Amino acid sequence: MKTMVKSFVLLLVGALLLTACSTKAPGTESDSKKKGKGDLKIGLSISTLNNPFFVTLKEGAQKEAKKAGVQLKSVDAQDDSAKQANDIEDLIQQGVDVLLVNPTDSAAISSAIESANSAGIPVITVDRSAEGGKVVSHIASDNVEGGKMAGEYIAKQLKGKGNVVELEGISGSSAARERGEGFHKAVDNEKGMKVVAKQTASFDRAKGLNVMENILQGNKNVDAVFAHNDEMALGALQALEAAGLKDVIVVGFDATDDAQKAIKDGKMAATVAQKPDMIGSEAVQTAVKVSKKEKVDKFIPVDLDLITK
Repeated sequence: MKTMVKSFVLLLVGALLLTACSTKAPGTESDSKKKGKGDLKIGLSISTLNNPFFVTLKEGAQKEAKKAGVQLKSVDAQDDSAKQANDIEDLIQQGVDVLLVNPTDSAAISSAIESANSAGIPVITVDRSAEGGKVVSHIASDNVEGGKMAGEYIAKQLKGKGNVVELEGISGSSAARERGEGFHKAVDNEKGMKVVAKQTASFDRAKGLNVMENILQGNKNVDAVFAHNDEMALGALQALEAAGLKDVIVVGFDATDDAQKAIKDGKMAATVAQKPDMIGSEAVQTAVKVSKKEKVDKFIPVDLDLITK
């Protein structure tokens, strides 16, 4: 009997030892499968989807994600910095592997990016840059160059003489700052040209209309308008038409479908063409490379064109 008990105890101890030896620590290959391409989760925080440019950017990202076989989770900040910060915290909690951010405000976004940094999630900025936090890559058109292209076109059309209105984008956004910088590089050296009004209309068509109406109430002697995006340009165009001013040169930025139609119809003069679908596609491609620990450039530029009739 004692021999049988002893044998049973020895067998039990042996079994326990074998179980202990075969148990892997959490995170090893037998505990959880290594991530495949289809398991890669990319988060995309967009400043607003109330703008055709960013709708096209999102669609470009979605197409590339589908092509690459990766998951893309997108959220709309609705031009609200606080909402964008909360959206990004949600994406972090959902366990995204890479975060794509199109900031509403380049300064305000810093804390959200730092939260992603603390969680070990690589961050890529898209179209607009961030002033703080660690960003592995920035994908955008050269906004300074685009603003300069617009300014040079207006100066050429006016032969270096005339009154110009500048409608600015969202205060604090890198796009507004950089497009304005490029524009002034072109027009400030033209002694016969004067920027008679410069006001923000927050990249919004309705605000572009209202701001332009207010400007015209004080001064109708306007020869050209440069708007930091097409939505504001189209709003300004409505105000100009309502005021009976049909010969004002209106130049926008983005080359949205509505703007290109207005140019074709002879209402708008020009727009600086970004390629939002390409920006979105490039963002996802870069996110996939980053997830594989591949080296990527700090700045990935996307070409610009000036579209005229």
